[in-house]
Amino acid sequence: MTYHSESAAAGRHMLPDLARAFALIGIVVVNVAYFAWPGLVTYYDGGLVTTADKAALFGVNSLFLFKSYTLFSMMFGVGLAYQMQSAARKGVAFGPRYFRRLIGLLILGLLHVYFGFTGDILFVYGILGAILYLFRDLPVHILKRWVVAFIAIQIVLSCLVALMLWAMESFAPGEMASVETEIMAELPKVYEGFRSPDFTTVAATRFSEWAGYLAFALPIQGVGVLGYFIWGLAIVKSDLISEPAHPTWSRARRVALPIGLIISACGAWMLVQAGSSLSSLNLGGMALVSLGAPLATIGYMGLFAKWATGAGGAVRTFFARAGTASLTVYLLQSLILSWVFSGYGLGLYGELGAAQCTLIAIVTGLATITFASFWRTRFSRGPFEWVLRKWTYLGAR
Repeated sequence: MTYHSESAAAGRHMLPDLARAFALIGIVVVNVAYFAWPGLVTYYDGGLVTTADKAALFGVNSLFLFKSYTLFSMMFGVGLAYQMQSAARKGVAFGPRYFRRLIGLLILGLLHVYFGFTGDILFVYGILGAILYLFRDLPVHILKRWVVAFIAIQIVLSCLVALMLWAMESFAPGEMASVETEIMAELPKVYEGFRSPDFTTVAATRFSEWAGYLAFALPIQGVGVLGYFIWGLAIVKSDLISEPAHPTWSRARRVALPIGLIISACGAWMLVQAGSSLSSLNLGGMALVSLGAPLATIGYMGLFAKWATGAGGAVRTFFARAGTASLTVYLLQSLILSWVFSGYGLGLYGELGAAQCTLIAIVTGLATITFASFWRTRFSRGPFEWVLRKWTYLGAR
């Protein structure tokens, strides 16, 4: 079957698959910094030396930071709606299969941390997906209110953290310096761990870093993720996902997108100037980028809606087909980048600048999308999608 006939049979639309493919490119160019350098302490550390490095970081943060994972999260909500519709068409219970799927994501998330990436999102999705289930039957106008509330809470929390750090820098510089010194003292252990040729040592270091990531991801990032989950659910319930020519998408790309990108660019400039993640300037930049993210995210969706109805059929189908295997692409990206930067692979951890890392990420993103797209011409699902589906449906077709 072709991509189009498969999608039609499954009740799918091209728009979310295009969004997933784009999100995967953005995710890998953002995440590469955390494969290559100790991101929790000093974003890119010594990797911002040349003008090209700073330009690469500015571009990535302006275009992709807090927009790629938001698109990906929105598509998770879209997936929930599709699964509900599929269960209704087949007359089967939705809840048991959905929660088996969440358990599968939790397991894949833990394996992902062990074999690939400290900043895994699947485990977080597995937890927050259980909360999303509570929203499944709400009407669209109520869902929209929750979307605004959760995303606003994330932005406010980001601003409060930045303000708190500014207050410490201004009124308690001694204490701030002491905290920074204490954290920086742990940095050699991180370098030693990721540069080790022993895989288990690298994996142990990943889990150690993962604990710190979760402390941020669940209370701050997680609130926003839940908002984008619900947003995805709402755009399916409102039938916007099936109407790429709807005026909403036109307004999104003409109005929301430029405003969101301008705000994000201002935040990205602050991030380049900050250098260290332990500064109020850095966290202020993050807060500003997060402020622009909802507008840019829906603006990007407007662009994909235009593409879904416009020219470029072969290229469009190529990327959309890869978007149907997004789990496979996401995990393959991590396996490749962990091998490139860790000591058991090429051992480039802490060696390359932001520009070189970004180039590696772009090549990795395009290569994994190409693999997934060609794979889908021969098989009905991506390899990791097949595994997750087998567990979710317990062998049912």
